[in-house]
Amino acid sequence: MRLSSALRTALVALTAFVGAAFSSAAHADSGFVTLTIYKAGWIIGGSGGGGTLTFRGRTYPLSTGGLDYGLVFGGSKTVLRGRVSNINHPSDVAGVYGAAGAGLAIGRGARAIVLTNQKGAVLELTGHQVGLMANADLSGLAITMR
Repeated sequence: MRLSSALRTALVALTAFVGAAFSSAAHADSGFVTLTIYKAGWIIGGSGGGGTLTFRGRTYPLSTGGLDYGLVFGGSKTVLRGRVSNINHPSDVAGVYGAAGAGLAIGRGARAIVLTNQKGAVLELTGHQVGLMANADLSGLAITMR
């Protein structure tokens, strides 16, 4: 008897935990992000720029900045647009996004990237890059609310 009661209690607790996890994910929302990022470097590079988040009918200004380390050469301007998902508040977009990548842009080229921050916000962005940029690097992009 005692074992079945303990098993029943454990199953109820597990069900409550799983239900809570799914309910918080179910309440997460999505928005639309536009970013313009200027990047330049020689071995070590930097980037900066800004953009907007449109979330639940309101627009919020964003700032971006970051560092790149590896093979970085040149300068570029990248304009990205796309969806941000798994957010409950506009401030959930703010955070540090990390990526490892490689690319080459001479003139105009297409870009697509998916990034996640420490709060679980997921950026799915596409756009174009203009400039002369060669890279095979580790990079970090920080987004802050202005």
